[in-house]
Amino acid sequence: MAAGETQLYAKVSNKLKGRSSPSLLEPLLAMGFPVHTALKALAATGRKTAEEALAWLHDHCNDPSLDDPIPQEYALFLCPTGPLLEKLQEFWRESKRQCAKNRAHEVFPHVTLCDFFTCEDQKVECLYEALKRAGDRLLGSFPTAVPLALHSSISYLGFFVSGSPADVIREFAMTFATEASLLADCSVKPCTKQLHLTLAHKFYPHHQRTLEQLARAIPLGHSCQWTAALYSRDMRFVHYQTLRALFQYKPQNVDELTLSPGDYIFVDPTQQDEASEGWVIGISQRTGCRGFLPENYTDRASESDTWVKHRMYTFSLATDLNSRKDGEASSRCSGEFLPQTARSLSSLQALQATVARKSVLVVRHGERVDQIFGKAWLQQCSTPDGKYYRPDLNFPCSLPRRSRGIKDFENDPPLSSCGIFQSRIAGMFEDCLVGKGTRYWTVVSESALCLPPQPSAVCRRPNSSWKVSENLELKLEKKIKIRVEPGIFEWTKWEAGKTTPTLMSLEELKEANFNIDTDYRPAFPLSALMPAESYQEYMDRCTASMVQIVNTCPQDTGVILIVSHGSTLDSCTRPLLGLPPRECGDFAQLVRKIPSLGMCFCEENKEEGKWELVNPPVKTLTHGANAAFNWRNWISGN
Repeated sequence: MAAGETQLYAKVSNKLKGRSSPSLLEPLLAMGFPVHTALKALAATGRKTAEEALAWLHDHCNDPSLDDPIPQEYALFLCPTGPLLEKLQEFWRESKRQCAKNRAHEVFPHVTLCDFFTCEDQKVECLYEALKRAGDRLLGSFPTAVPLALHSSISYLGFFVSGSPADVIREFAMTFATEASLLADCSVKPCTKQLHLTLAHKFYPHHQRTLEQLARAIPLGHSCQWTAALYSRDMRFVHYQTLRALFQYKPQNVDELTLSPGDYIFVDPTQQDEASEGWVIGISQRTGCRGFLPENYTDRASESDTWVKHRMYTFSLATDLNSRKDGEASSRCSGEFLPQTARSLSSLQALQATVARKSVLVVRHGERVDQIFGKAWLQQCSTPDGKYYRPDLNFPCSLPRRSRGIKDFENDPPLSSCGIFQSRIAGMFEDCLVGKGTRYWTVVSESALCLPPQPSAVCRRPNSSWKVSENLELKLEKKIKIRVEPGIFEWTKWEAGKTTPTLMSLEELKEANFNIDTDYRPAFPLSALMPAESYQEYMDRCTASMVQIVNTCPQDTGVILIVSHGSTLDSCTRPLLGLPPRECGDFAQLVRKIPSLGMCFCEENKEEGKWELVNPPVKTLTHGANAAFNWRNWISGN
């Protein structure tokens, strides 16, 4: 150990003498790590255990910034717990679903006591002592109930804390700031203005009324234990976007990042000139390394997902967690505040308890033109004046009229001629089902662009509204109306667009003579779809949509036919079967193997009160590919 480092270690050790816990530095220094990197690892992991710090050092062995003297930023928040937190989490979920994501969704529910400030790595434990002293000093006067008053403006919605309780809370923040300045030599700015718990911020003005209605539904009568929590973040990436890796990725080149599911990647939107389409340049939080990565292997994360929880002081229990390990067994503060498993299971149980004996047939749409002719398919079939023509026999004969012209189909491609032919072969569905004495009750698709140019079929690709009847050539359109349910739309993370997809309107569908059920109210209107939603949000959406679809059919229904993307064969049947969502990676691998017109058939076992996956009522369709041929490339005799 160098002389300078020895002196630094001696200073740190002397300051920490007398603490209840032994120094976490010793085992790291015994392994030969320099003092400054060992302290950096401890600060980055919340000073929980030497084992976590050691794992961090191992992951960051190739981090070019490992020796940089850049401290963490710290902030103190007052956080609700118990029933109030659960209701706030429910508001987070519903406001995001109904009104899209806003700035408040980036952080968990909280009242800011002290905004972010820096602290040297060797003085972090002094912050814990400052938190304990401030809490002990104000414990007797801390309010038993914190009154919350709703405040709304054109760009902000939240609860204000006023009166004497607010004065006590501000006094606690000022006491912490004073103690932190004395013990850790930090410049901490306590909140002296209006204390508030933000519910929504920087949202669209037309969403204000909906957000207010959701906020007023939050019951404030519940007792609540409030916790003062100390968090830290990496100050270098404050203005970066945060991505979460969904799948494992092994680099193919030396300038690419290794990805493991759950990794967080910091991406600077202003520094992407070197990245080609579909790729981004980012810095891995887990390793500190910089490189290229495929963007479709990631999902957008919240700002606070990468924050580290250090210590907390719980009022009313007088519990100082400075002297014990974090009960959450995790140094990460998750931005996914919703009790996802419990919520999903409760939805499934409600679904299973309310449905009568029914059958559900889920079918993937037929072949699309973009699957054959690529993303530039529209340029291949457009004239200079924006009209459609058929350059290849596998393009459909015609396209329905759209209000804004042919460009509306760019991200909503139709079935190919082979896809239409597949659907016509699948017209055997009707004979098979009728021959078995089975009748249809309704046909559901995420959009009706699954319908064919002449509406003589029942289903087509789900992310368009005219595809339903083109997908399955059933002669039922005069008997059964098609219900358009955007809630079973594809996982938007897999869609190319960054905005809500543009589907055919009900007026356009009527003009195209499709038999659409205009009285049906979808579980998720098109405006509620969120671009680049998380995997859990997609699964929750499909579960809620299945509850709506199944519960709105009569007790003596026949078969509910659902035509959508291949992913719905899993996401729309597992809720019926009472199964939790698959792991995200397993789900992605499974979906890639589902062919056109792949199908799953669920029947309710009335005797046992559950749903079962059984053989579909029609055989599968298997055929080979046929490559393009250009006679100009043919040289006679060769």
